[in-house]
Amino acid sequence: MNLFQQIRQIPQDIQEGFRTADRVQQKMINDGVGYGESILDPRFKQKVAEQGISARGTPAKFLGAYVSRMLIDAANDGTRTYWWRYNHPLAIAQRGLEAGVNRSWLESPTARAAVALGIAAPAVAAAGTYDITNPEEQFRPKGFAQSYSAPGTDDRRASEQPVQEMFERFFLGRTGDPLKYETAKKEIPSLTPERYGNYMNYLYNDKGLLGLGVIKGTTENLQGTPEVRLLGFPANIPMAAGFAAGTTGAVLAGKGSKRLGIPGGKTPMARAARGLAGGLLGSLSGVAAGNAVNEQIAAGNRPQLPTVNDYQNISADRI
Repeated sequence: MNLFQQIRQIPQDIQEGFRTADRVQQKMINDGVGYGESILDPRFKQKVAEQGISARGTPAKFLGAYVSRMLIDAANDGTRTYWWRYNHPLAIAQRGLEAGVNRSWLESPTARAAVALGIAAPAVAAAGTYDITNPEEQFRPKGFAQSYSAPGTDDRRASEQPVQEMFERFFLGRTGDPLKYETAKKEIPSLTPERYGNYMNYLYNDKGLLGLGVIKGTTENLQGTPEVRLLGFPANIPMAAGFAAGTTGAVLAGKGSKRLGIPGGKTPMARAARGLAGGLLGSLSGVAAGNAVNEQIAAGNRPQLPTVNDYQNISADRI
């Protein structure tokens, strides 16, 4: 085929790729796979490759196939569905948890849910969106105000709408705004004006990665420990350690590990019970380890004041 014929063939190849992709996607819809999926979904690429279409071998057909895919993606919110699903730190952590606590070793969905809750409860509590030791103030975290405090009040630690406060804290993961410095200092004695100012600048002015305001992090939050925020929702080391250690503990306890000498449950009920115990213990251990790491980081971030001996060694002519 000469060059002129190849050029004339391009529109036909694009159309053929488009039609082939349309048939492939219709089959994916019928099979319950792919409707509304992202253009980035590798399953679609695999399916069209089975029809002899690839970027290197048939570039024009490949282009036509992906034009079809792009239209379906746009019309059915394919890529945006992933964004809506994973735009919260807890949603991302939950996906990792689901990958570990799966039906390959725990078939009952009720049992999987129980194990998942055992892992998530300590880890979520460590995320910083609520303080489990503060039930009288709707579990308000230290250093942060209630979202529905009385208008014009200086001390925003009391709420006029406790039900709405609880809903936003536990279901939406909202912490509220930081208290003013003097009030926050009462709850966090190590808080300094410099750290408070830096955190306020990070919270309200920092646009984060690529300047998009989507994800950003700081080495010092109000408590003096590292924090990452995804669309304003916080995540920290204890939370990540709790989910990771909890999922690992659940899998090892439920499935068992000959290499580590951990016997697995022989019946579905035994696997579920061992998985729940392993997940809860692992999550608590991970949170404790994360808190220990945070404490070391916070200690390093605290201002180092001179000791009594340092003051005694200062000569009068240096005062």
